[in-house]
Amino acid sequence: MDRVKEEEKQMSAVMRTISILEALSAVDGINLEQLSRMTELPKATLLRFLSTLISLGYVYRDGADMYHLTLKMFSVGSRSLNHIDLINTAKPFAKELCQSLGETVHMGILEDDYAVYVLKEESSYTLRMYSRIGKVIPLYCTAIGKIFLSEMSESELEDYFRRNPLKPFTPKSIRTHQALREELERTRQRGWAIDDEEREENVFCIGAPVRDYTGKTVAAMSVSWPIFRFDKDTFQETAERIKETTEALSKVLGYVPGE
Repeated sequence: MDRVKEEEKQMSAVMRTISILEALSAVDGINLEQLSRMTELPKATLLRFLSTLISLGYVYRDGADMYHLTLKMFSVGSRSLNHIDLINTAKPFAKELCQSLGETVHMGILEDDYAVYVLKEESSYTLRMYSRIGKVIPLYCTAIGKIFLSEMSESELEDYFRRNPLKPFTPKSIRTHQALREELERTRQRGWAIDDEEREENVFCIGAPVRDYTGKTVAAMSVSWPIFRFDKDTFQETAERIKETTEALSKVLGYVPGE
């Protein structure tokens, strides 16, 4: 019982420390009374924690008794970013998504006017998707590609249109700039994109963005179905499942929604 209490005490201390650091990160400087209100911690308790953080170099107090974060927090975060490998970080997320939905998962990155597959988790079905890591795909007729297009400004989109005619690959391929703009707006609003047999006949895909700590979309992950295996009755639920996976991956990469 004593050990349980000690662990609970340690966990409480960690949570209080994090709450103090998060509060300090939101302001340029703050006095003890204001910080006490923000963290809902008594001043005496707050002083003990601040004293420790100051001694460790994460916080400093200026001559006006205002508390500030030091650049040590930035230094620690920067070092961790150097060790993050996008593909290796994404692999368990792609594998879990593949296992839960039973279909092939791809992740692609933007390269000039195209997307390139950098990760693939293969379906266990005998009938599978023909694709490979390194394959280059168009943007305007793929779920992964539409994610990147939906992030572009109007001027960037106009430049893309000038360089890339909307060549139809199937009868369902989008053929006009206006129709594509409307599809990109839907993509932005719902947070995921679809490829409804637009690149390959009898193939349906849903994709969602992967963001880094700056909020930039650094990749997109999609799931592909042969059209006869796609359950339209669970379409919305499936799309949200994919979006939840990429959001979880984005959080590992440091993305904080709303910031």
